[in-house]
Amino acid sequence: MSSDVVRPLPALVPQTAPFWTGGADGALRLPRCAACEAFAHPSETTCGRCHALELTYADVDPAGVVVGFSVNHQQWLPGMAPPYVVVVVELDGAPGVRLTSNLVVDDPATARVGLAVTVGFEHQDDVWLPVFRPSGEPDRPGLVTEARVVPRPPASERRFEREVALTGLGMSAVGRRLGRSPASLALEASLAAIADAGLEPSDIDGLSTYPGSALPGGIGEGGVPALEEALRLRPTWFNGGIDLPGQTGSVVAAMLAVASGLCRHVLCVRTVWEATYTDYQRRGLVGGGAGRLQGDIQWRLPYGAASAATWIGVVASQYQHRFGVGRDVLGRIAVNARAGAARNPHAVYRDPITMDDYYAARMISSPFGLFDCDVPCDGSVAVIVSAADAAADAPNGAVRVEAVGTQINERVSWEQGTFTHEPLVLGPAAHLWSRTDLTPSDVDVALLYDGFTFNCLSWLEALGFCGVGEAADFVGDGTMIGLGGKLPLNPHGGQLSAGRLHGYGFLHEAITQLRGAGGERQVPDAEVAVVATGGGAPGGCLLLTTNR
Repeated sequence: MSSDVVRPLPALVPQTAPFWTGGADGALRLPRCAACEAFAHPSETTCGRCHALELTYADVDPAGVVVGFSVNHQQWLPGMAPPYVVVVVELDGAPGVRLTSNLVVDDPATARVGLAVTVGFEHQDDVWLPVFRPSGEPDRPGLVTEARVVPRPPASERRFEREVALTGLGMSAVGRRLGRSPASLALEASLAAIADAGLEPSDIDGLSTYPGSALPGGIGEGGVPALEEALRLRPTWFNGGIDLPGQTGSVVAAMLAVASGLCRHVLCVRTVWEATYTDYQRRGLVGGGAGRLQGDIQWRLPYGAASAATWIGVVASQYQHRFGVGRDVLGRIAVNARAGAARNPHAVYRDPITMDDYYAARMISSPFGLFDCDVPCDGSVAVIVSAADAAADAPNGAVRVEAVGTQINERVSWEQGTFTHEPLVLGPAAHLWSRTDLTPSDVDVALLYDGFTFNCLSWLEALGFCGVGEAADFVGDGTMIGLGGKLPLNPHGGQLSAGRLHGYGFLHEAITQLRGAGGERQVPDAEVAVVATGGGAPGGCLLLTTNR
């Protein structure tokens, strides 16, 4: 990486300044617990081991080993021209602590898992950013181990899932740069879902959305305030926020409200308008201005790790290294998605692609090329969650929820917790099967989050369709996951080809399949579907049935 790089910089608040300024003395400093002497990730101010309330900074040995890397080919930030290497390094002197940083090398192709490295510093303004260079020591394995996943036993014999039904389904127009307001997309999907359930707007007494009203950037309609202003429902209960088990966590919240007797019919909505928002940014209509970084992003953005493509790509490299897996399995997932999209009239991209096309596409952030990444789009999906006794009145058929998977069983971190799979898939997957007597062999169709192809691979293994490290053999030549295969996967095209409806698109397809309304892409006699959403946020999954 060239010395004239201009990086976004962190705010030097008291809790984190010693990490960002230690390089002035040539020292790498991390928080350390005085009680149990454990080092912590720099973003922590309390001890997660012994729950001590205060940590103090201490010098740590600068040596470490690369446990994951991604060669970034996409320019995300104006001052950081690609290619450059983002790495996650485990520190020898602080077992269990990993740092996201850059690997400073002349040739990015020399980056690899197992490379021994040592800390150096790059000075910009009043910040010394720790970076890593090869130490010249022999390659060696890191300390990454499999996450231990033990779901909690059910708190009671009651299964609230049995007390609800999914009775209504709606989708707005979906496309690239539609130029429509997100509120209009949400309203279109919402009215369609209400009508599909045989209801009137006045019947809706609950409202649930993701990710709420706090986040900009084209990933929501504005949350409950915007939806209520558009619909004027006057609900007795409402919910909006991002700290949920996946995007469909908003549906689980609605289920709980209905099962408790607080509501009878809850409208759940997910809206995106990323394509139009990006267009507005390019035209200078939105955005602009940037202050110093705070919060979790300060540990990644100064190193050019500005996209989930890089964050997840780093994890994928550890998986590939451990299990000897190439890009071919990822390519099969991408080609299968496009084959499904060709049968879906609502998909953004419907032209077939081949494995040759996959390999020829430009790289984004290794191991991900263009076809490994989902497609930003504009669109909205709405679902009605109703009391179970309303199922008989649903004119287009009701879908039952057999089980939910919502448990956090790993650290909520891109880099500190599970490092062989997409973070936060193993816990909810194990939890799902603890709430039902069905098994993976009972699933007729799988709708698995594919923000990147590796996300989908992670869910395949987490949900037990194959063992850990066995996805390449399971996917094989792609026949297994095709429409006529043993486990039809994302027959609508997923987010990779149908469009990034951010979780809710998978729920829409699951309900469509279980209603037998999939047209050319219909899985014959589909009675059980699994839906997995998240994409690195706290993940979640649902098991749906036609009638149980």
